[in-house]
Amino acid sequence: MELKITHVDLKDFAKRAVNLPRDTATEKRKQVNTLRDRLKSHIAGNPGFSLVKMLHAGSVAKGTALLTFNDFDVAIYVKRDDAPAEEAELVEWIAECLREAYRGLLDPSQITPGTHCVNVFFKTSGTHVDVVPVLYEGDPDDRGYLVAKDAVDRTDWLLTSVRVHLDFVQARKNACPEDWAQVVRLVKWWVREQDMSSSSGDKFRFKSFMIELICAHLLDTGRVDFTDYVAALEGFFDYIVRTDLRERIAFDTYYPASALPTERIGEIEIFDPINPENNTARLYEARDRIRIVDAAEAALDAITEASFATTKDQAVKCWQVVLGSRFRG
Repeated sequence: MELKITHVDLKDFAKRAVNLPRDTATEKRKQVNTLRDRLKSHIAGNPGFSLVKMLHAGSVAKGTALLTFNDFDVAIYVKRDDAPAEEAELVEWIAECLREAYRGLLDPSQITPGTHCVNVFFKTSGTHVDVVPVLYEGDPDDRGYLVAKDAVDRTDWLLTSVRVHLDFVQARKNACPEDWAQVVRLVKWWVREQDMSSSSGDKFRFKSFMIELICAHLLDTGRVDFTDYVAALEGFFDYIVRTDLRERIAFDTYYPASALPTERIGEIEIFDPINPENNTARLYEARDRIRIVDAAEAALDAITEASFATTKDQAVKCWQVVLGSRFRG
């Protein structure tokens, strides 16, 4: 009997417990397409309407969603000159625009404003769709400004492009079909387990976009073999531990390296691929970085110990430190 945990073991676990099934993702996309098609029709019939378009966004669109995902994300592009300047007013205004566009399709009570987005609820399936506003000025690459979800005391607008972000992820998926995205999902699962096992109740901060960008960096630089999930996870955690998460990560696909800040601008520096002014980890503090590094070191130690296990049960227990108690080898 094989004593070690192998790539096949992790692949089987991911299929069983981690990944959002393709059929489920397809069904969710159909519901969002219903919203998109209805909005497109309304815009065509009302040329002065302030909403421009709706695009798929988030982990389902990228193919990195977990089985446990709750909300489907879409971006709603809004004519900047028509939109209220303050976020709270903007969200309320968009909710009213959506109620107008979906009159007869959805009850107004199914469209509710939240803190940073508008929630659309499908009663029949129980699906929640978070509609995130993007202020748009007609850029052909769908670049626009959205409110940072982690903004606290102020409205923090960030230049972004949902379409270009999807292209960025797709390029890595093309370079490493199936495996790159699968490793991203396994790391996201590890983050979920860290958060759920926190005894202090303090949320484990390590957002999905940062994980995607670290994995993209490791793929682009050839530092990690993503086709072997054991080696890939070991390489991911080793990178965090070795660099202490202090190495600057950036990409020159959409802007030159010279566009980046010359001075360090955060405890962690992981730059948005399309905006050199956006450090995606700008609000992370030293304690957040240290907590991520400590958790990565514990995961790396567990994987190393598992490789020397003398029984399968011992190897499984080591990997449960990484993937949680549902992992059975």
